[in-house]
Amino acid sequence: MDIPRIFNITESAHRIHNPFTPEKLATLGAALRLESGARVLDLGSGSGEMLCTWARDHGIIGTGIDMSKLFTEQAKLRAKELGVADKVEFIHGDAAGYVSDEKVSVAACVGATWIGGGVAGTIELLAKSLRTGGIILIGEPYWRQLPPTEDVARGCHASSISDFLMLPELLAFFSRIGYDVVEMVLADQDGWDRYEAAKWLTMRRWLEANAGDELANEVRAELTSGPERYAAYTREYLGWGVFALMPR
Repeated sequence: MDIPRIFNITESAHRIHNPFTPEKLATLGAALRLESGARVLDLGSGSGEMLCTWARDHGIIGTGIDMSKLFTEQAKLRAKELGVADKVEFIHGDAAGYVSDEKVSVAACVGATWIGGGVAGTIELLAKSLRTGGIILIGEPYWRQLPPTEDVARGCHASSISDFLMLPELLAFFSRIGYDVVEMVLADQDGWDRYEAAKWLTMRRWLEANAGDELANEVRAELTSGPERYAAYTREYLGWGVFALMPR
């Protein structure tokens, strides 16, 4: 069980696998008013930066599930590095359908809502692990400005314009399915730069060391076209944020 290998290559040097900077992640933790001992579940936990830093800074107890064997191992190493290995657990597995044995204060899926078949399904899944009065966290893209054509949407790695909503529409959607939006922290263009541009050096270094690999042509094509495509499309049109929700 693993994610497609191309992501393990391009994001192998990332600690945060979305457009958040460490500062944004810290802002989110503070905004949630986390209490020491609070239990946090993170579905699609990547390299564990959210749980590890929140365990260090707020004393939370966390469990993360991720399909990437590489990222899960990186998360375990990060927990040891920050001295919180006794507070957080990382499981290599499929987060789709995962329900915590013990109810949690925060149930999160930050950038992997495909695990529930979309935003609504992922919220429904997370709610099964949530204690009364708890908070659901959803990390999701939205359109900063509506793409003028379907080609522009595809340049943002969407399949169509309908894949994402504008921010007001996304917030209205949360309300429509019975949730109050109680906080949000939005990525900015610097965060997008750190997420996307960091891949380019990783890809170049990987190509230098793996010229004969079966994925070398794919990685080379991405490194050649990616920076221009990102600057023209994703950076201008696509937003991303983490939204804190509480059921009514």
